[in-house]
Amino acid sequence: MNLKEVNNKEDWESFLEKCQEKTFLQSWNWGEFQIKEGNKIFRFGVFLEKKLVSICLAIKIKAKRGTFLFIPHGPVIMEELSQKDRKEIFQVLFSRLKEVAKEVGASFIRCSPILQNTPEHLNIFSDLGFRDAPLHMHPEITWELDILGKEEDILSAMRKTTRYLIRQAEKNKEIIIEKSNNINDLVIFEKIYTATASRQHFSAFSSTYLKNEFEAFFKDDQIMIFLGRYKKEVVASALFIFWHNMCFYHHSGSIQKYKNIPVMYLLQWEAIKEAKKQGCIIYNFWGIAPGVSTEKDAAKSHHPWAGLSLFKMGFGGHKKEYIPTKDFILSKKYWINYIIETIRKRKRRL
Repeated sequence: MNLKEVNNKEDWESFLEKCQEKTFLQSWNWGEFQIKEGNKIFRFGVFLEKKLVSICLAIKIKAKRGTFLFIPHGPVIMEELSQKDRKEIFQVLFSRLKEVAKEVGASFIRCSPILQNTPEHLNIFSDLGFRDAPLHMHPEITWELDILGKEEDILSAMRKTTRYLIRQAEKNKEIIIEKSNNINDLVIFEKIYTATASRQHFSAFSSTYLKNEFEAFFKDDQIMIFLGRYKKEVVASALFIFWHNMCFYHHSGSIQKYKNIPVMYLLQWEAIKEAKKQGCIIYNFWGIAPGVSTEKDAAKSHHPWAGLSLFKMGFGGHKKEYIPTKDFILSKKYWINYIIETIRKRKRRL
């Protein structure tokens, strides 16, 4: 096997189109977004003879706590390859990534693998010398809904309460869900989003971050803003990414003023219908709380994401769990980052 840089968008996206295990975090446009953010990126491909069998987007992250090389939800590998080939791909990739990391002054490599949480996959990283990261940056546990079937069947598979609230919202003429591709509506979204961040004590992304993300995916018509109004006031909003027959519920927010009005339930249902309209077969609700597999688990959990997890699970679907985020240490400076992130994790009760 040999490794080369991949500089052609069509080659990159054509490969991803053939893969099942993937998220937009390895898409070409996520790389373009990172460039807009001022981050240096590297796009590598691993070839078996002349066939592309794996791709990897790596991002140089320069933070106050140190510089590191990050692989979000990657690398992506062709599913039909053997465990032996997979292991060799990781060896080839990380041999090069260690060189790159040293060249850019990174103190460690962080990888959020898009691999199912199995002993075989865990052993690959253990053999390569990786350790568990103190904090993850993207979801390790997600909730997915198959939306290939009829709308009636999707509805019937939902939790009874969720289905009831959707029906009630549909009957309420004062609830209106709007879909927008207008970047100016980001201002409305951000107002709701930052209010939610303040209420739920998480760090909101900046206006520039949201604008850069929107612009990166907008040029390929892969992003959409949903606004939920009640009595003409926007009380809920969400940002969705549509990519390779998948819809991702990426950012969202709501205000407390009308918390008992099921605007967000109808917003989600309208987003699911839009995803079906665009040919999506998977609706990805993004992250859920660890240790939660059923609605009953979510109802009992004390994790900060328990309520949101219960909401997502009510629409039906299944859990998908990837192996934990992994770090490869290159410098003693890593331990400064380790201490800071460990403290953050405890403060956030994650």
